[in-house]
Parts: sequence; C-alpha cells; structure tokens
Amino acid sequence: MAAMNTTATSASSLPLPRVAVLATGGTIAGSAPDAAQTAGYQAGVVGVDKLLAAVPALAGVAAVQAEQVASIDSKDLDFPLWNTLLARIHTLAAREDIDGIVITHGTDTLEETAYLLHLTVKTAKPVVLTAAMRPSSSLSADGPLNLLGAVTVAAARAAHGQGVLVAFNNRIHSARDIVKTSTYAVDAFQSHEVGVLGWVQDGRVEFQRTVVRPHTAATPFDAANGWPAVEIVASYAGASRTAVDALVAAGVRGIVVAGTGNGSIHATLQAALAQAAEQGVAVVRASRVGSGHVMHNGAAPDDALGFVSAGSLNPYKARVLLMLALAAGMKERTVLQLAFDTY
Repeated sequence: MAAMNTTATSASSLPLPRVAVLATGGTIAGSAPDAAQTAGYQAGVVGVDKLLAAVPALAGVAAVQAEQVASIDSKDLDFPLWNTLLARIHTLAAREDIDGIVITHGTDTLEETAYLLHLTVKTAKPVVLTAAMRPSSSLSADGPLNLLGAVTVAAARAAHGQGVLVAFNNRIHSARDIVKTSTYAVDAFQSHEVGVLGWVQDGRVEFQRTVVRPHTAATPFDAANGWPAVEIVASYAGASRTAVDALVAAGVRGIVVAGTGNGSIHATLQAALAQAAEQGVAVVRASRVGSGHVMHNGAAPDDALGFVSAGSLNPYKARVLLMLALAAGMKERTVLQLAFDTY
C-alpha cells in the first residue's frame, strides 16, 4: 500500500480541515488514447497523485492526504477490497488529525460499496464516495469537479453524523438511497424516492434534509464474521426454477429475487423460492423496477411463503443487507424483516 502523501496548504490563519483520500480506481482514474473517446477506455490506470494534481482548487479546501488502495475497474470489486476499505477507514477515522475521508470509486458498483460502508463504518466523521462517468483523459472529464465536491463535503462540519455520503454532479446523496440510472450521462446517479440530501457548489455545502434510518455506529453490522453466500435471481416471462435449485444445491444461505413490478414473481420461480425458504434459505423479495418499494405481503404472500420484503432497497443493496444480517446471526424471518424495515 502506498505511503500517504500530503498536498495542499492554506495561507489562512485558520487550519484547513484534514481529509484523507482513498483511491480504488474506476473511470475517474481511467484513460483512453483519444480525448474524444468516452467508452472503451481502461479504468483505474491513473494514480491518485495525478487525480489530485488535476484539481489545484483542493489547496483552498483541505489538507489532503492520499493513498492508492486499489486500481481496479469496479465491476471486478470483491469482498477483500471491502474489508481493506473498512480497515483503512476505521484506522483513519480514529486519528485526531483526520477530519473526513473521501473514496474514489468506479460507478458500476459504487452504490453497493456505499451502502455496505453506510451499514458498517463506525464513525461520525464524514465518509464520502465519488466517481466519474468520463475517463480522466476525456474532453470535459467530470472526475475533477466531482473530486473537488467530495473533498469539500468531507471537510464540512455539516456532513458529520450523516452516515456515508455520495457527492456526484454537485449533489449530495445518502448511500442508502443512491442508484445508478444511466450508462453514459454525467448525471448518472439519482435518489429517486426521497431525493438528494443537499448540494455542493463553489465551496458551499448545504443540506436540505438529514438521514433518518440508523446507520454507521447505530447498526449491529460489521464484516468480522465473513460474507455469507447470497445470490440474486430475476423473475421474467417464462422464468424457470433452474437457477434457484442450483443455488440451493450449492449451499447458499440467502437468495434475493429481483421481481417484476411490486416484487411479483413468476409462479414457477415462486414455488422454487418457497421450497428454498422451507429448507432454511433466506429469501428476500425485491424489484427489478428502478424506483418505488416492495410492500410486505403485497404482490406475494410473504408471511405464508416465508419471504422477506426488501422495501425500497434494490436487489443489489438488498443482497448487501442480507449478507450482513446473516453474518450477524439474524436467521429468523421476522428478525430479518425487522432489519429490512429498519435499515
């Protein structure tokens, strides 16, 4: 792991906030041979020092310490990197000379990492993720401004106690709410049902609302007990039970189903999932629709079938919560439902 480098000082008599930047790769650190190329680039090849050097305005915002934690395309994110991030965040958050933490990340799995950290990081200090939709070599690359916004949010006193945040395209999102909604647009992330928390622009940070569900230090979750096997299946026209039967035979502990509409499930697939639940596999019913929520006992009789409804969590975030809940010893369906209703 690279040693920390310090950049940015201030001419002001007041000391600048101290922000640690943990770089993991992604499009924000991507590069293409042609500045007009925004697809087909190589992700995660630009080091964090170059990312910081491209944003000289950081010198007026915070004293930034940076380290390269990983250099990956976030589609390839794995559990060891989550463990590494958690360990580094906790180490840095315990230091008196660190006021906030920023993580640069790929957009593909950012919402999963953000929610995982939101549930497991045990600090009130700001932890802010950011990313980019265009590689650093691109015309009008969005990474530099997103990085400036993330550091500005992490340095802001108002961000304390808000849980893990995502700063992207001048908006501040809660990690629980944010989802990726576009394959190419610089405004790719949205918080559909509840809206953004606030905004950041030209050095100003403003929150319009606060996070109400328990998070960070107010949850019982951590990664110390490993990652139980939880997989995702989808419901669609003509769905079969093949995937469910194979997963049960493989010994998975949980299955999240991305249902149609309000989490409705093809009859064949639903029968297979009900049998899986009878065999002790935790089954969570989510929706493949991009917004809304899955009502408990709504499109399927959850109580009768032994299912848990995911509420407003999409299938990928539902998987994160189910893994953490199972690792925490939450096995009974009613206990799992309470976890989904709470977090």
